[in-house]
Amino acid sequence: MTTLTLVKGDITRESADAIVNAANSSLLGGGGVDGAIHRRGGPAILAACRELRAGHHGKGLPTGRAVATTAGDLDARWVIHTVGPVWSATEDRSGLLASCYRESLRVADELGARTVAFPAVSTGVYRWPVDDAARIAVEAVRARPTAVEEVRFVLFDDRAYEAFAAQIR
Repeated sequence: MTTLTLVKGDITRESADAIVNAANSSLLGGGGVDGAIHRRGGPAILAACRELRAGHHGKGLPTGRAVATTAGDLDARWVIHTVGPVWSATEDRSGLLASCYRESLRVADELGARTVAFPAVSTGVYRWPVDDAARIAVEAVRARPTAVEEVRFVLFDDRAYEAFAAQIR
């Protein structure tokens, strides 16, 4: 059975088998969580992402999918990159957001990861309302069979922490 835990803090400071990156589709770094992971993880992550772009992911990583690279200088073995959807008031993209969590766990299982740290995917510059994002994330993780022993949601601020805490209770 997978244990769900919450941490308020900086995901780049976590120690886990895999750290999930809320990446952009280019896989070449960006702002928010993506930029922080690339900065702290160092050039090895970007080099691995460039290799992915030169191979199977020449057009980038589609929304809702996930792929792994080295974790570089992070205290992890792998970074699992997933591309969250941009929130829309007129189109239901919740299936794509749930897919980010399911696909990340699928990749974690393929790697043999036992601990996985997730950010609140799509709640930053992609503007997904944090209460809804927390509900989708927790439901997706609980519904996905996995060998991962601990899923850790690493939330940057009090608002996100409280939203996820309300879903885990």
